[in-house]
Amino acid sequence: MDVQRWLARQEPKWSQLETLLQKSEQKGLRSLTVQEVQQLSSLYRTVSADLARVRSRNLGSGLGEYLQNLALRGYGQVYQGRRRSSWRAIVQFYRWEFPALVRQTWLYTALATAIFLLGGLIAWWYAWRDPDFLPLVVPPRILNLVQKEGKLWMGSIVGIEPLASSWIMTNNIAVSFATLAGGMIAGLGTLFILWNNGIHIGAIATLVGQHDLAYPFWAFVLPHGALELPAIFLAGGAGLLLGQALLFPGRYRRMVALTQNGAQAIYLMFGVVPLLVIAGVIEGFFSPNPLVPNSIKYLAGTLIFLGLLVYLSSRTDTSS
Repeated sequence: MDVQRWLARQEPKWSQLETLLQKSEQKGLRSLTVQEVQQLSSLYRTVSADLARVRSRNLGSGLGEYLQNLALRGYGQVYQGRRRSSWRAIVQFYRWEFPALVRQTWLYTALATAIFLLGGLIAWWYAWRDPDFLPLVVPPRILNLVQKEGKLWMGSIVGIEPLASSWIMTNNIAVSFATLAGGMIAGLGTLFILWNNGIHIGAIATLVGQHDLAYPFWAFVLPHGALELPAIFLAGGAGLLLGQALLFPGRYRRMVALTQNGAQAIYLMFGVVPLLVIAGVIEGFFSPNPLVPNSIKYLAGTLIFLGLLVYLSSRTDTSS
């Protein structure tokens, strides 16, 4: 394939799609004529096929990201006005679109992860050096149980697994949506929630480490944390997408940038919620189970995390 000739032939179609997308995103899909809607749908399929061709022939990451962004935006406009098999839509989203979006927005997720880890490291540093720090962060019940009785607090879940699992799911989903919503105040709310959670995890990790309970603590955390923490980081990335659109809209008007980034953020949350549901089931039924050896919990958590990485890095031909 003559790459230059192919690019010269396809670039006008990409520009045409971008023009239609900008009109639809600014004024709504109903602002397009019937012919323009049909043209939008046709150009979306063309870009999807071109994206698969660029990936298969390694024509450059920059071009791939550009076409992937067009394809995701096109998907959001085409399928908001078209009904199709719900199962097919769900399968396609989780098979290709969600992992692709995670890869496209990885920088925002990485920044969210870094904020969380920085908070954890600072809490760890202070907790080892200042004995008055832990009572400021760790709930008194947990502090007393660990310091005075040398026990962890997860045993309270045993015997009420369904109730605990349901509460955990609800709480984690609420936190993830709060993290997303924090992006609407220029990302400050998102940063605060990530930072605050990092501080608490760092403080608790130090507490259990000081009382030789780190091994059973992380055995409990790892199986569900392998999904729960990445899901929270993805929600943080979604919130930062909103913050970025408000603060640095780039060449787009602020509302257009917010519409584009907002669509990506919502699609990310469609993937985050199932991860948190699965994590809640694991945390309610598997992680605190005293019959499961800690070594098995470590192994399970590691395999779950590796499986998540493989899934998110998978690439599927979008033209199929």
